Amino acid sequence: MKVILANPRGFCAGVNMAIKCLEEAVRMFGSNIYVYHEIVHNRYVVDRFTQEGVTFVDELEDVPEGSILLFSAHGVSPAVRAIARERNLQTIDATCPLVTKVHLEAIKYSRAGYNIILIGHEGHDEVIGTMGEAPESITLVETAEDVQKLEFPADAKIAFLTQTTLSVQEASQVIAALRERFPQIESPPKEDICYATTNRQEAVSILSQEAELVLVLGSQNSSNSKRLQELANDNAKRSFLIDGAHEIRAEWFEGVETVLITAGASAPEVVVQECVDYIVREYGAEVAQRTIQEENVKFPLPKELRRLQTASQQQ
Repeated sequence: MKVILANPRGFCAGVNMAIKCLEEAVRMFGSNIYVYHEIVHNRYVVDRFTQEGVTFVDELEDVPEGSILLFSAHGVSPAVRAIARERNLQTIDATCPLVTKVHLEAIKYSRAGYNIILIGHEGHDEVIGTMGEAPESITLVETAEDVQKLEFPADAKIAFLTQTTLSVQEASQVIAALRERFPQIESPPKEDICYATTNRQEAVSILSQEAELVLVLGSQNSSNSKRLQELANDNAKRSFLIDGAHEIRAEWFEGVETVLITAGASAPEVVVQECVDYIVREYGAEVAQRTIQEENVKFPLPKELRRLQTASQQQ
């Protein structure tokens, strides 16, 4: 058996920044830290920090006044920030800069009087945060069929934005439907789907052609991980989205000569290696790394954390 390890895979720059941010906060202040929602959508990562004493909350009312609170990589709405200020919380914003970019675009288009069409998945943390920037101006669509239900005047000012972790192919279909329905529609100068999402999908699209089985490391609530599995399925490959080697089933490997392994942008490399080790141990597999795109993107830690670091060093 042969294992192809897709590159790029795993942590993107935004996830890496958010996790390092939480690690540094724990190092500086101890484990009595709160995070609004999951820091990233990955069970292994969340469980690791929970075991260290970090508390993840879905309601800010659950955070004691004056506590340290991190906003997750997915971003939050202005309403959440206002509640945090009212509760005198010491906030550290670990929002991915590429998500912040979408928020700023929403604000810009709203102030200019545009009707904003946001392409994304209802209920996703990133979508909730973006819509919160201009709730009176934003309409959410998920599919090309949703576009046909939109009721705007023919001459309306319209712009579209996208969730950063969408399937490139599916988003393209929705965008094409929007452009056909509303030829005047505007979009940001640079697309919103992030580089990491695009690169990981491209790697799966190309490399899955050489495999009979695709394993995607990632959690079920990870949008970009689910898109990778769906893409492999679209290529008529058997694929499974798993959190780790403990979920692997022997029957998946019947008649399989080549396995492609990749990981969503919020899945740590340790779970990838556990799966590789399992397949090597059980099937004597040979492992080959295959790189489709090089990634060198890095994001600095949030300015609030850097200020606290500086203050700590001066004491």
